[in-house]
Amino acid sequence: MAGKDYYQVLGIKRNASDKEIKQAYRRLARKHHPDLNPDDKAAEAKFKEINAAYQVLSDPEKRKKYDQYGDQWEYADQFAKAGGQQNVRWDFGQGGTTFEYGDIGDFGDILSNLFGGAGAGPRMRRGPQRGQDIESTVEVSLEEAFHGSTRVIQLQAMEPCASCGGTGRVGNRRCTSCNGAGGKAIPRRLEVKIPAGVKDGSRIRIAGEGGPGAAGGGKGDLYLIVKLLPHKTFERKGDDLYAEVSVPLTTAMLGGEVTLPTLNGKLSLKIPPETQNGKVFRLAGKGMPGTGGKKYGNLFAKARVVLPSKLTEEERKLFEKLRSLRPAQS
Repeated sequence: MAGKDYYQVLGIKRNASDKEIKQAYRRLARKHHPDLNPDDKAAEAKFKEINAAYQVLSDPEKRKKYDQYGDQWEYADQFAKAGGQQNVRWDFGQGGTTFEYGDIGDFGDILSNLFGGAGAGPRMRRGPQRGQDIESTVEVSLEEAFHGSTRVIQLQAMEPCASCGGTGRVGNRRCTSCNGAGGKAIPRRLEVKIPAGVKDGSRIRIAGEGGPGAAGGGKGDLYLIVKLLPHKTFERKGDDLYAEVSVPLTTAMLGGEVTLPTLNGKLSLKIPPETQNGKVFRLAGKGMPGTGGKKYGNLFAKARVVLPSKLTEEERKLFEKLRSLRPAQS
């Protein structure tokens, strides 16, 4: 953290208020936290920079020294005693000091609120805290929502460091074995069941697979948010399905049967004589299954009468005869 401009790190102006400093920290800490960026060394380094900058700028006394002495602020008292204030200048390109986390007030509270205590040192924790819940989107086809399905997802399990027990600290210093990370991420696969009947926006809870707890607190939960993909044939409204079925003109006039696709195979739909274009047929229980084992919705099939093309000479004569028998009404 040598020679860094803390205001630049947090992306704020030098006259920023305490509220603006805290807001900037919250936004950046959430974005770069190691739990949300596993195996990303750049994010981990950025997170440490953000913490160090907030540690100083959130403390009025430290900030005052920093504004006067720059990255040599920790030696402000020595400079004052030595009368060397006039010899100190801002220099963010060279020099710098090593920061050790201490008692930094509400810094720990913010981390606890954002990440369930993860990443905060021992002084910041105030009893067991449950880990953060994590959300992730999963795309589901209509067929999968109808029949139910499974997903295999990749998770990162944290193996606590043996030296610091997962705290990232040994005494009042950063643990050198894990470089303050608290352990190392171990990838593992988890098979998740997608229940039949899920809707767009449904939340599937996987207990205990969220962020790690702090000070002995339990892990948070993982929530998969269902994003239902559009279907080329069916439109879903609740547990009901809507579709169009092609009906030849002769079948629409004389009656007959047409084949109707469903999500559970094909079936024959009886077309009564003189069926008009746009007529809707209701097929009870042929829609989507209700969540929790409830009954199935309905399938509504709208007749789309298909007019013939490329008529033969004989067919043309028949249509002309029909026209003479049924002249157009004015």
